[in-house]
Parts: sequence; C-alpha cells; structure tokens
Amino acid sequence: MKGELLLKREAFLSFAERIGLEFYENESLSKHTTFKIGGPAAFFVKPSSVEQVSEVVNYCAAGGIRLVPLGRGSNVLVSDEGIDGVVMNLGSKFSKITLLDEETIYCEAGANLIQLCNFALENSLTGLEFAYGIPGSVGGAVFMNAGAYGGEIKDTIIYADHVDKNGNTGRFFGDELQMSYRHSVYSGKDYYITGAAFKLQKGDKDEIKEKMEELLAKRYDKQPMDKPSAGSTFKRPEGAFASALIDQCGLKGYRVGGAEVSTKHAGFVINAGGATCSDVLTLISDVQKKIKEETGFSLEPEVEILGR
Repeated sequence: MKGELLLKREAFLSFAERIGLEFYENESLSKHTTFKIGGPAAFFVKPSSVEQVSEVVNYCAAGGIRLVPLGRGSNVLVSDEGIDGVVMNLGSKFSKITLLDEETIYCEAGANLIQLCNFALENSLTGLEFAYGIPGSVGGAVFMNAGAYGGEIKDTIIYADHVDKNGNTGRFFGDELQMSYRHSVYSGKDYYITGAAFKLQKGDKDEIKEKMEELLAKRYDKQPMDKPSAGSTFKRPEGAFASALIDQCGLKGYRVGGAEVSTKHAGFVINAGGATCSDVLTLISDVQKKIKEETGFSLEPEVEILGR
C-alpha cells in the first residue's frame, strides 16, 4: 500500500509541475476555515485559471482521487481526520472583478463578498449591500444562495460559470440556477463554480456606503464576530427561527469540549478554544435532539460537513 501511495504522490507532483499548479502537501485545513477546525488535506491546490481548474478536475476523475472545492471556508466544518484527496482552493489567485457594462459586475469565484461589495460601492452600484460582512467567497455565496437582512444572491445574479465533473466549462442562467433558501443547482453536485455576473442598479454612493456600514455594525452588535465560527449553524425551520428556539430551550452557552452555543447569538456555534470537529458535531446533535423534544421543530445544519 505504501508503494501505491508513493506512486500516486509522485504522479501528482509531476502533474502539478507540468501545468504550473501551486500546491501544498498535508496542509492543515484549520488554517483555511473560519471555524479554525480541520485536519490535513493530502494536497491543497490553488489554481490560477479556469484551464487549471479543468486540468485538476480531469486528473482527479481519471485517477479516482477525491476532489473537494473550498472557497473562504466560511460555511464548512472539516473532519479532524482531514481529507484524503485534493482540496481545490479558489482564493486570491482567482479573485478578479470587472465591469461588463455600467450596471453589471463579473466576479471570479475566489473573491470575497467584501471585495465584491466594495467594488460595487466604488462604481455607485446598489443591490449587494446585504452581503457586506458575510465572510465568504463569491463562489460559496452562489453555491448556497447566501443571504442576510432581506437580501439573497438570487436577487442580483444573472449567471454563474462552472467546470463540470468532466472538466468542461459551462454556464447556468437565471432560473437554471434553481436558487431557493440556502440552495442552488450546484448543491450536492459535482460542479466547480468559477465566477458569476451580477446585475445591479445605479445609486447614490453615500447612501450605499451608509447602508453597508449600518448592516456591518448590526452584524458586530448581534453576532459573535470575534469568535471562530461557520456563521449560522442551522437553517431557518419553517414557521420559526433557529436562534429563538435554541434560546427558548436554555441552550445559550451550552458547551461540548471547545465548542459552544454563542451567548451573544444562539444561532451560532463557536470555537471557544481548541474545539474539534467531533465537539461541534456532538453539540449540534445535542441541540437538535433538545429542540425536537421540547418544541417539535427539526433543525437542519446549514454548515457543510466535509471529510466524514
């Protein structure tokens, strides 16, 4: 078995060198997630072009190698054992933002939402203020139809570009994106989002800036922004709010190991110090059980769990 692993490693090193791919071996994923939790990835790669993304997808498919996309790591919980495969990170090397016309922005998937919102502000474009402060990538936001304060990605997106499981490029427009609450056509499927276009409206720059600052201040006032987390831990159940249910059941401050239900906002599970993936999963299970028993509501995790 060790011989097989060595051969696979040598083949991957040769492949990466051939296409000029930046990569790291046994890279701790705790450094690449907002939860600050996660074991190592066998290979952590950072493509710098759509062509390299296609090459990586094809290589992994041909070799039966697990391939996991990762943006800014803001809505994920990674296993303590890590990921025995290739983690493909579209980050700073994949973050170009341009104007397609006076009201349309094209943004590569690795840019973060703050960058996108600031670009819109610079060009006096309104419609994305709700996303200012969401600590995720544009690709991740499209994948889950991120939203806050009455706005969602589906409100402004025109189309999204991707590479499919066969390494082919493609594009979904409008209704093809199948966007609903924390869901898109990409959910649970082998697509790798590479960019998206957003249609906005011309607005007053000072008003846009004021709205962005107002919503950011609200985040810091209401949410545990100073603690590692994956954002909202649970999806909103129909007819209720997860945070209110958790608070109602007296679970604020409930702790398992280093994982804790935030005392500031019950909808957030935080890494209070040294939390493991196992701690978080146990806490989530405990909360789900308690809420079901006491209220009848079922809480579904919003955070994506990788590596199990």
